[in-house]
Amino acid sequence: MSGHTEHDFEAAIEAGLIGAGGYAKRAPAAYDEALALFPDDVTGFLKDSQAAKWGQLEALLGAKTEATVLDSLTKELDIKGTLHVLRHGFKCYGKTFRPAYFRPNSAMNPEAAQNYARNRLTITRQVAFTSAMKKADGKNRRCIIDVTLAVNGLPVATAELKNPFTNQRAADAVRQYCDARDERDLLFAFKKRALVHFAVDPDEVWMTTRLKGKETVFLPFNRSNSHGAGNPAVEGNWKTHYLWDEVLQADSLLDILQRFMHLEVKERQVKTDKGARTITKETMVFPRYHQLDAVRKLVSHAQANGSGRNYLVQHSAGSGKSNSIAWLAHRLSSLHDANDEKVFHSVVVVTDRRVLDQQLQNTIYQFEHKTGVVEKIDEDTQQLVRALSSGTPIVITTIQKFPFIAQALATLEKKGSAVKIDTAGKRFAVIVDEAHSSQSGETATALRGMLNREGIEAAIAAQMSDEEDDDLSEEAKEAILRASLKRARQPNLSFFAFTATPKFKTKTLFDEPGPSGTSPFHEYTMRQAIEEGFIMDVLQNYTTYKRFFGLIKQVENDPEVPRKQAAKALTRYLELHPVNIEQVVSVIVEHFRLYVMHELGGRAKAMVVTGSRLAAVKYKLAFDRYIKDHGYSGIRSLVAFSGSVEDPDDPGSSYTEVSMNDGLAESELPEAFERDDYRVLLVAEKYQTGFDQPLLQTMYVVKRLAGVQAVQTLSRLNRMAPGKARTFVLDFANEEDDIYKAFRPYYEATPIGENADPHRLSELQHKVLEWAIFSPDDVNAFAEVWYRGKRDHSATDHRLMNAALDIVLQRFLEKDEGEQDEFRGQLTAYRNLYAFLSQIIPYQDSELEKLYAFVRNLIAKLPLPGDGRGFALDDEVALRFFRLQQMTEGSINLDYGEADPLKGPTDVGTGGFSEDGVTLSSLVAKLNERFGTDFTGADQLFFDQIRASAEEDEKIVEAAKANTLANFSSYLERMLDELFIDRMEGNEEIFSRVMTDKEFRSAAHEHLAMEIFKRVRDRKTAE
Repeated sequence: MSGHTEHDFEAAIEAGLIGAGGYAKRAPAAYDEALALFPDDVTGFLKDSQAAKWGQLEALLGAKTEATVLDSLTKELDIKGTLHVLRHGFKCYGKTFRPAYFRPNSAMNPEAAQNYARNRLTITRQVAFTSAMKKADGKNRRCIIDVTLAVNGLPVATAELKNPFTNQRAADAVRQYCDARDERDLLFAFKKRALVHFAVDPDEVWMTTRLKGKETVFLPFNRSNSHGAGNPAVEGNWKTHYLWDEVLQADSLLDILQRFMHLEVKERQVKTDKGARTITKETMVFPRYHQLDAVRKLVSHAQANGSGRNYLVQHSAGSGKSNSIAWLAHRLSSLHDANDEKVFHSVVVVTDRRVLDQQLQNTIYQFEHKTGVVEKIDEDTQQLVRALSSGTPIVITTIQKFPFIAQALATLEKKGSAVKIDTAGKRFAVIVDEAHSSQSGETATALRGMLNREGIEAAIAAQMSDEEDDDLSEEAKEAILRASLKRARQPNLSFFAFTATPKFKTKTLFDEPGPSGTSPFHEYTMRQAIEEGFIMDVLQNYTTYKRFFGLIKQVENDPEVPRKQAAKALTRYLELHPVNIEQVVSVIVEHFRLYVMHELGGRAKAMVVTGSRLAAVKYKLAFDRYIKDHGYSGIRSLVAFSGSVEDPDDPGSSYTEVSMNDGLAESELPEAFERDDYRVLLVAEKYQTGFDQPLLQTMYVVKRLAGVQAVQTLSRLNRMAPGKARTFVLDFANEEDDIYKAFRPYYEATPIGENADPHRLSELQHKVLEWAIFSPDDVNAFAEVWYRGKRDHSATDHRLMNAALDIVLQRFLEKDEGEQDEFRGQLTAYRNLYAFLSQIIPYQDSELEKLYAFVRNLIAKLPLPGDGRGFALDDEVALRFFRLQQMTEGSINLDYGEADPLKGPTDVGTGGFSEDGVTLSSLVAKLNERFGTDFTGADQLFFDQIRASAEEDEKIVEAAKANTLANFSSYLERMLDELFIDRMEGNEEIFSRVMTDKEFRSAAHEHLAMEIFKRVRDRKTAE
């Protein structure tokens, strides 16, 4: 570990891979940049491993053999991609060549083992080629890659390495891939050559499978440090040594290419004015570290110990369980032990995820290239019996059919047609996916009644029902423990349970010990998922009504807090102990209008969790009545509960979910709630587990919650969405301590409420200014530009804001590392506390609000601490939405500059309180005015991003420079479909309108063409 430069780090990685890693070294000159291959290794491997076929070709083609084979290979790589060709070969003159041999499942075929040993894995440092990217002088850039890994001459992975000793981190490597690496270059072309790209420093690893400029998404590839993000210290080695010592080691990389990586293809139909069109979205999936680790450890343990074991895999939301289950099922279905015996004859996957069966089939088809490996049980128990007795490798079934599995496995001989089926000695693996157990909760309860009260099935039923650990006395827990120790294991069955929130019984019965010496066998924690940026921390802004009330009262007469009209409305309805539903509803609606509506570009949604079906009915009636009485629009609600409800206070009445939702079918509710007009969902025992709606931003709880149910319910808010920077929970029914106690087994969180004192905010403001890293003048200089009353900042605005922040950044960098960490910590504390308090106290227009905008932008600019956390908590979209929200709330001072008033949100009541009228100029405003639509700021962002994408497309830019506006407009029209489709996700409503309504599309096209043309020409003039 001597040497501190990037070069030394690179040399150490190379030495590790060449030593025990199974690689050979190649010189950069061995790389052919036109083919983006190492041709000598390609042909050398084929001659060595498939000599007979090569000889036949040579007899036919003579000296042209090598060039012909390479030509055939590159053509198939272009069409089918590296992964497909590596797995299934390519054809040349009718002969199929295998460009790689993978490890056979058993040792029964010595020839297969010999072929596997012939693979050539190589590492090449400093591969150089001429890029499609241009320098300022118009000439093409020369691109040099730190590390390129290849399998038999085909590049499969690249890495950019950084070293903190030279003041560079993995974050800088990420930026390098985003800004200075182009997917038009063949080495980086999606699917066609390298399949994965790593950004590495001694402390952390990040990876991506697709380069898309600034839109490239890098995921953390770290082991976890103390249940959080990052990597633990390793005595005498780098923290990231696992990457080259384990993951990229030759056998491991070939295993990942053979059994893990796959192309995820999602198709959806969209309507256009020319009829339906199928949109295909492809994602190359490389396993995250915890997925790879979990599957390999489970497989290895099952291989060594055989069947008859019960494993608990405690993986948080955001862990990618669907893929983990698919990989595990595939590996277990072909697993052989040391004696070359199959460990399991069939794998049964029990799940309620509708998408999982199709996903399993598609994924496994890519590995096996044959059908019949996966069978879905959708008929009856006999179908299950037939599948298991005939040895179908993977059987997938639903929770509802689960009761029959135990019976079927126990009495397989004489099912149904009285045909004797021989299953002696057959062994089964059962993978139970609890994640989406049931949206109604009823299935699980019914399941519990059907199953016996002992054994593993009862534990699974309990896991999926409302039974809480808190309901079990200590005596009951001891009895369960005693029973589980006595219970004879079924030696032919192994269970693998995946859940984020295991209950006591589950941990007791799925008892195979993990690293801690007890269950779970493998863990990916909620804390790690939050710190790595896969889910939101729902406790960060959790408050009880008591605290909420106290905070508002505390600042009621505070001269620092401007008394907005909306704030007055809110305090008017506040009661210390709201006793009736009307009072609670008034607080919910007023809070939603004041604080929630403008979040997420005016798309944020809320959920009200009620305590019973009757309560849900009463809250729905009161909610709609309050909205109507106050003349509010743009806050439509839906209700979800099962069956029909009679209100004893209203004899003869009967309510159903469908009737209260104006005839909307139960199955259509999740899709309807996605629409922009439905903003609030009131629920009773429904949608509290397994419901994914990323736009859910706030939750109002009017129901007692405890244990796992509390965690599962509040976790409905944790899904990520573009621009989603915070969540909020207002709890009318529970004590803070109870909620934190419920979360403690899954995530050690500190209640923000304990520090939620408005005076603390002023104290933090004082502390960050005391450092003299920035002054009030710096904040004002930034604010003057940030708050300019126009939708988009100009290039000059961006330059001025960056200049203001760069001066501050320079002062920050002059501090030592300890001081930097302390200052960064105080900034983060200020940002988090303000984000919490500002959802309770109307701070708009204050100095504190101005500082918050400054701090959010500054944190995004500061170099990151090397702890493996997400790179930018505030991405560009989040900051855009935040600014938009400030403008809508009226907290942005619009004294600077003139602009057209924005029609829409405020006019019709969807925008909330803007006492002076909001002035924004935008395409959305024009469309709303012309077509009577009610599109929001988020929709404007859709058009802004399309414009930005167009301005980054060289062909579009060239067309704008070389043509008249009319000709350019015609050219752009042909390109628009693809630009719209790229931005479809999360923008369904405006996307649908623009694809189906010719007149609307034409208006948008005309505006975009003019704006892009003008901006490109202006830039050209400036150059």
